[in-house]
Parts: sequence; C-alpha cells; structure tokens
Amino acid sequence: MITGTAAEPAAVAVEAPAALHPTTAAASRVVDITSGPLQVRLAQCAADIDAAQALRYRIFYERLGARPLPGMEQQRRDSDAFDPICDHLLVLDHSRGSGLDAVVGTYRLIRRAAAARHGSFYSAAEYDIARLIAYPGEILELGRSCVDAGYRARPVMQLLWSGIAAYVSHYDIAVMFGCASLPGTDPDALAVPLSYLYHHHLAPPALRARALPERYVDMRRREIGAIDPVRTLAALPPLIKGYLRLGGFVGDGAVIDEQFNTTDVCIVVKTDLVAEKYSRHYERQSKETWAA
Repeated sequence: MITGTAAEPAAVAVEAPAALHPTTAAASRVVDITSGPLQVRLAQCAADIDAAQALRYRIFYERLGARPLPGMEQQRRDSDAFDPICDHLLVLDHSRGSGLDAVVGTYRLIRRAAAARHGSFYSAAEYDIARLIAYPGEILELGRSCVDAGYRARPVMQLLWSGIAAYVSHYDIAVMFGCASLPGTDPDALAVPLSYLYHHHLAPPALRARALPERYVDMRRREIGAIDPVRTLAALPPLIKGYLRLGGFVGDGAVIDEQFNTTDVCIVVKTDLVAEKYSRHYERQSKETWAA
C-alpha cells in the first residue's frame, strides 16, 4: 500500500477552514463514479474524513499491527496534520447503509497547493523530493491507501483507480508519487525485492527522489545476476506491483518506518506513461471485441 507515517502530532482534528473542504457540487464534478451499489467520490464533509480515518485505523493498526501514537487508541482513528488540507478519495458500498460502515476504501491525495498550505508534502519526512517538486506541471502525492479486507476483489480496485484517473485528468496531473511499503523493518530480510526494485525500476535522474541521509537504507543488497526478476515481481505487494506495471519507478534508498512496521520506497509514476498503457489496453480490447 502507499502509506507510511511522518513524525506528525497524533490525533489531529479534521476540521479545516471551510474553503479547504470541497462542496458536494464541486467534489462531484471532479470524481463521481458508480457501479451497482459501489460509488467512488471525494470526501465532502468532516464526517466523510472521519469515516476514512476510521477505516485506516482498522486496517493499519488492528489488522496490520501498526503502533498507534498517543491519543489514537482512544479515538480509533488514524489521523495526522495532512488530513485537513488534502482530498480524500472514498469508495462506498451503499448496500451497507450510510456513515462509517459505507466507506470500504480510501486514498489520500495531496496536490501542490495543499502541500504549500501545510508547508511540505508528507513524503518529505522520508525523501528529498526536490526534483519532483521542480518537475513542470501539477504533481500529486498519493498516500494512506487502504481497502477493507472484504473488498479487495478486482472490481473494487478498478473503481478506486478509475477515481484516481478521473482526478488526474481533472487537475491535469503530470506526475504521481508517494511512499509505498514492504512489510517488515529488516532490510536484509527484504534484500531481494529491494535489490530488484533498484536494479530494474530506478527512476531517471530528473524524477529520482532520494531517501534523507539520516534515514537512507541502501537498496543494493544483491547483485542483479542473483535475482530472478519474474519471480520477484510476482511476489511484490500488489500495490507496488500495480504501480510498476503502469510504468512506475522507485527512488534511491529505502526508509524504515518503525510505527507502521514497514520498509518504504518512493514510487514515482508519470501520468503520460499511464495514459499510453491504458490507451494500448483499450485499443487491444476494442480489437478483440470486433474480432469476436
């Protein structure tokens, strides 16, 4: 998942100035896609954000064993100082009713303007992202991705990505990035996937974030010839694997995240590569349909 944590205060209130919360009409113009009882849209109020934080707590802390910061256990919410200034993408199952129970998936989306209001992007606590910030055009940081365990089938994931695609199109995003996680905090135990990512998917210099010096963990732990790329790719966490298949890259250096019990890498995806891959995919589907 693209997640992780920075050294932020725990249990930050989600209320932000009204101007930072999209109105129902404005949010629905950006993302509003339905498929049967499922809907993907942006959070429209503080209650929506609260539901996303509740889902994140259930997944990250109760299911995956992250260590809650002071105040989180009482509130049973995963929250930090970035929540009030970003957009929250939600997947809802309306067959479960409304409110907290309806939210079954979420992604946190931070653009340049939101990061400027806060003073930084979330990833800046782990990586030097100056090259990404300098990249021309709009950039988007993805984070806090999670889906309820009962909803990780392909249709739900496709709906979530359709929402991201609509958001990217609306804001003309040029580059997406974020901290993606491998389970565990022992880099030697993760030597094969880390080395594979470095040798086969290192970002070009213009897009290459680098782990901060005090947090830098060398990813080159095996020689390239000692790695089976096909088997290693297949064994990667599904979200990292998905980004790579979209043409994604990784930055230089991993980062240990003790709170979330993960080892993070910085993922970078150019959206023109995504558009090209999707174009070929749909072109192939069209040809197969006509040939049938």
